[in-house]
Amino acid sequence: MELRNVRLDDVDAYVRMRCDPAMMAELGGPQPADRMPDKVRRDVAEAEADLSWIQMIVPDPADPAEVAGSVVIWAHELAGTPISEIGWMVLPEYQGRGYAKRAVRQLLARARHERRWGEVHAFPGVGNAASNGVCRSVGFRLLGPTDTEYAGQTLRTNHWAMDPATDLAS
Repeated sequence: MELRNVRLDDVDAYVRMRCDPAMMAELGGPQPADRMPDKVRRDVAEAEADLSWIQMIVPDPADPAEVAGSVVIWAHELAGTPISEIGWMVLPEYQGRGYAKRAVRQLLARARHERRWGEVHAFPGVGNAASNGVCRSVGFRLLGPTDTEYAGQTLRTNHWAMDPATDLAS
């Protein structure tokens, strides 16, 4: 498995991840498919400018067009305070194989190595056992449940945090 930057030809993967009701169940529901080409263009530009790390999970490095999902670290404000956040999605046919945990661990190891992002936060839905398990297994600390705004909706999430420089589990 390896990670690579998002590319313009990743629209199909975005549609499969972000427009599927099951994939988006914990994130307020599916997004419109016609918005995905523009979303990919914006994400490519953001990744190329090194504003965010928007990585596609590639199961087989010999076939970089095939993706299992994505993992992203970005900066934004939460209640007026700047934070770094990580999020991930793994397509159904790749779930349960450890791709999310490996991808999250790999991106956090890069953050530690590059001394970038500082403390990193994650906000999986309280009912998302798999994503909460990823947080626990890589060394995040559970700060507790919270309401999180995403795509114009309020979601009940668990708030996890870690400093990759000191907290990343091996």
